[in-house]
Amino acid sequence: MLSYNTLEYGMFDWRDYGNGIVAFDAGYVRPILAAIHVIVENGRVAFIDTGSNDALPNSLAALKKLGLDEFAVDYVILTHIHLDHAGGAGSLMRAFPNAKLVVHPRGARHMAEPSKLVAGVTAVYGAEYVQRVYGEILPVPADRIIEAVDGLELSLSGRQLRCLDTPGHARHHICIVDEKARAIFTGDMFGLSYRELDVEGQQFIFPTTTPTQFEPEEMRASIRRLLDLQPEAMYLTHYSRVPDVQQKGAELLRHLDVLVELALAERNAGESRHGRIKQAMTDYLLAEVRKHGCRLADDQLLDIWATDLELNAQGLCVWMDGLKA
Repeated sequence: MLSYNTLEYGMFDWRDYGNGIVAFDAGYVRPILAAIHVIVENGRVAFIDTGSNDALPNSLAALKKLGLDEFAVDYVILTHIHLDHAGGAGSLMRAFPNAKLVVHPRGARHMAEPSKLVAGVTAVYGAEYVQRVYGEILPVPADRIIEAVDGLELSLSGRQLRCLDTPGHARHHICIVDEKARAIFTGDMFGLSYRELDVEGQQFIFPTTTPTQFEPEEMRASIRRLLDLQPEAMYLTHYSRVPDVQQKGAELLRHLDVLVELALAERNAGESRHGRIKQAMTDYLLAEVRKHGCRLADDQLLDIWATDLELNAQGLCVWMDGLKA
């Protein structure tokens, strides 16, 4: 297993960007896998994504570090309802009495009554994994939920946050535009960019094609919509700030095209299809990250990517199963 320098990548990894945006580690599975972002304006707070229930101690510690308390939180905003982004929503909403939960209209009912959501996740991961990693998914009272239709504007003490409907990763996915910081919080729409893979300040990025609603054309359109806004940086849940937005966007689209081509080449491979797609994707990403200059050993990289490679392969298979013959 990959070992981490806890001084550099502690479970309370803290990144203050000096623009009212802070990122800290959600405490999900391993260090610097999933970030929670906090926007602070005049002592009022919005959380972007929640990690799992394990994120609550870090979330309370983050508020304390900012000199604030649980009553300062106005919004908990979910980019989508996959449980690595939304599993802790119920716990955080119980802890933050003044907060409203902001979520895509397709996700709102699942936050109010999460049994179908849990059943769907269990079908992918298995009951033991879901219980161990996520625990009990707590409902959020419906009267505390705001449905984030496309273009919804939220005011955080006068700081405008705009929600965009961005399908492609999931049909219940939104991104949040922070005009003041010229930033966009992208959830999984702008891919994954793990800090262990940075080389001399340059970041490696690749798409997430996880099941069950990956749709490549919609993903391309959503990525281009974000790029057209000309932000200074994207803030990814996995893992935080990505500058050089136009360059990284082009790389992301290129990788997406290749992954789709790799999958389609194995469309008729029968029972071996999943394994062949996963291996082809692994070989491709290893070659690309070497071009990037990353010198981590293959086993370290595969450890970092283990879940992503598996879920990306699953998502590509589910997408192809939905194509017309």
